[in-house]
Amino acid sequence: MTISQIQTITAFVDDQDRAKRFYTEVLGFAVRSDRTMGDNRWLEVAPGDSGTAIVLHKPFPGASAGTLGGVILASADLDDTVARLRADGAQVDGPADMPWGRQATFADPDGNSYVLIADGAR
Repeated sequence: MTISQIQTITAFVDDQDRAKRFYTEVLGFAVRSDRTMGDNRWLEVAPGDSGTAIVLHKPFPGASAGTLGGVILASADLDDTVARLRADGAQVDGPADMPWGRQATFADPDGNSYVLIADGAR
């Protein structure tokens, strides 16, 4: 078996338009795809030319919005990114110095949680 990459991660959201605004206007992600297919809308965002995208999707039956956690995002300027997130109303914990580097945590409007690290920290 040869798996070459993680292509997409799905973040369940209740309001795709609100999520799109947060991910594009607050996080600065680009929309890779925004298509309606029947009753479904495929809304895919990613930071720049990053290989992995996040699909902002309505919850599937039996799933709930806000259940994504543990995804790690990297920033070239952690302190500036944290300040901008706070200025845009996001709840941010940190940054804090950890054995592997500096990190902060935040959630999108639906409660999907992310870890934000300084580039190169691991």
